[in-house]
Amino acid sequence: MKLQTQISFKRAQNQIDYHSQLLILGSCFAENMGDALNHFKFQCLQNPFGILFHPKAITNFILKAVLEEKYTENEVFFLNERWHCFDAHSMLSDVSKENLLHNLNQGITATRKQLKDATHIVITLGTAWVYHHLKTDTTVANCHKVPQKEFAKTLLSVTEIQNSLNELFDSIAKLNANVQIIFTVSPVRHLKDGFVENQRSKAHLITAVHQFISEHDAKKQLHYFPSYEIMMDELRDYRFYTADMLHPNKTAIDYIWEKFVSVWISPNSFTSMKKVDEVQKGFSHRPFNPNSEQHRNFLKSLEEKKTYLLKEHPFMKFDA
Repeated sequence: MKLQTQISFKRAQNQIDYHSQLLILGSCFAENMGDALNHFKFQCLQNPFGILFHPKAITNFILKAVLEEKYTENEVFFLNERWHCFDAHSMLSDVSKENLLHNLNQGITATRKQLKDATHIVITLGTAWVYHHLKTDTTVANCHKVPQKEFAKTLLSVTEIQNSLNELFDSIAKLNANVQIIFTVSPVRHLKDGFVENQRSKAHLITAVHQFISEHDAKKQLHYFPSYEIMMDELRDYRFYTADMLHPNKTAIDYIWEKFVSVWISPNSFTSMKKVDEVQKGFSHRPFNPNSEQHRNFLKSLEEKKTYLLKEHPFMKFDA
C-alpha cells in the first residue's frame, strides 16, 4: 500500500563537499538549512544581514556587496530605543548607531569576499509581498515596527521578480561567473498576508524562478530545489508543523535536509559528516558521573574523533 506521493530526485552535478565555499541567503527556512550545514561544519557564510524574506531585499544586499557600498548614518534610524536599517533584519539592530554601522559594513565586506570565493550560493525566497516606504521611496527588507501607514504593501509580479533575479545574477557574475546557484522557495506559510494571498505569493515566486532558470541557464549553473513542494506534497499533514501551524517542525526540517543531502552533498563527505555529528552531540552530552572511567573513555574517544577531523579539515572549529 502506498501512503505517500514522493518527488523524484537525481543527484546534482558539482556537488557540495568539504572543499566547497557556501553563501546562504534568504528567508527563515534558509536559516534552517544553513544551521544544518553549520552543524556539519561545512564552510559557509549565512545571512550576514539576517533573514531576508523577498527577492528585492536579497538582490539589494547582493548589489551593495558587489559594489562595496558602505552604510552611513543617513541610512539608519532611531526607533524604540534602538538603531535600525531598513535593509537588514532586526537581529542587527543595536542601541549604538556606531555598532550597527560597523556590523552592516562588516557584513558587506564578508559577503563580497564570500561571493568571490563561493562554489555554491543557496537562496531561499520566502514571499513576493513587499513593503514600500513612502517617505524614502524604497522597498524595505524589514519594517522594524515602523507604523504601517508609512508603507504601501504590494505583491511583486512574476516579471518584477524575474527582473530582480536577473539583476542579482548579473551582479554575482561580475565577481564569480561560475558559481552554482541553488534556488528554493520557503515552505513557511505567511498567513498574516492571508490564505489566498500566501498562495498567490508562492505561485509568483515559483513561476518567476523557473522562468528565470529556463531563460538564463546556458551554463547549467542555476538550479531549483523543491523545499516548498516537499512540504506540500510529501508532508501533507499538520503534524509536520510547529504549534503555530506555519513553520515546519524539526521532523519536517530534518526530512527536507535529508532530501537536500541526497541531491547536493557529495558522498565523499558522508564519513566526515558522521564524525562531526558524533562530536557535536558528544559536546552536548551531560554525564551522570563526570569522574567515572566510562566518561573519561568517552571524552578520549571524542577527542580522537575531533583530532581526526581537524587533521582532515583544518578549517573546522568546535565550541569545545
